[in-house]
Amino acid sequence: MDPYKGAWLSTQRRLIIDLNCQVQDKGEEAMAYPADYRYTKDHQWIQLQGNRARIGLTDHAQAELGDIVFAELPAVGASVQKGDNVATVESVKAVGDVFAPAAGTVVEVNDGLESAPETINSSPHEGGWILVLEISDPAELEDTLDAAGYESFTAGG
Repeated sequence: MDPYKGAWLSTQRRLIIDLNCQVQDKGEEAMAYPADYRYTKDHQWIQLQGNRARIGLTDHAQAELGDIVFAELPAVGASVQKGDNVATVESVKAVGDVFAPAAGTVVEVNDGLESAPETINSSPHEGGWILVLEISDPAELEDTLDAAGYESFTAGG
């Protein structure tokens, strides 16, 4: 465990590094997580588009895992139940499971992760998405968090 991690997180400030590698303090209002996504307490994000949910690991999850070196993806067409293990990511430090946030059918996977799993580290909320699930019952997502709730959850609040 990084002894400075708690001190860093306790500042409750968000630092954003721009493409010129200059650090800019965006203050306490900047949010690290897309506001239109939903989040699970298993550190996954869900981007809903109708009855389809694009799913990936949050920035918090990828940071905890470290350098991701392998992603095992589900088969397109697989039927899953809420809570099922649908994918696995391996890092140099640990193995992480990706769980179905609701019952449904896998309709798409991010094949690019097979050759570049590190995309989950470099672009966790965009290019690092893992799968798309066609949701059977959107009500099963009612226990997810909004971005502010997830940030509070990860901060221990």
